[in-house]
Amino acid sequence: MLSVFEVLALPARRDVIAALRTGPKSVGELAATLGVDQPIMSKHLRVLRDAGFVTVRADAQRRWYELRAEPLAEVAQWLEPYRWMWQGRLDRLGDRLDAMRDEEGDARP
Repeated sequence: MLSVFEVLALPARRDVIAALRTGPKSVGELAATLGVDQPIMSKHLRVLRDAGFVTVRADAQRRWYELRAEPLAEVAQWLEPYRWMWQGRLDRLGDRLDAMRDEEGDARP
């Protein structure tokens, strides 16, 4: 079985995860959205399912895939000790964007 990081190492699988953020999708929808053949999409979905990233439910002839949060929580937990490296920058960016919004508001007639 692949580790969470091995599963995420392939950009195509990250694209599938991103596409599933908006809700369940069929193999056909995912293949069309990402521009790949259905057999290739099925292989990616099998890896994601085996690793616990997605669940699948059958509805007649269609299979619906849905994202699971638990493996992503594992990634977030692993990244937590490194958050300090970007948290301050994000805070400063937020402060700057707020200031720009306030300046823009003051400049309106």
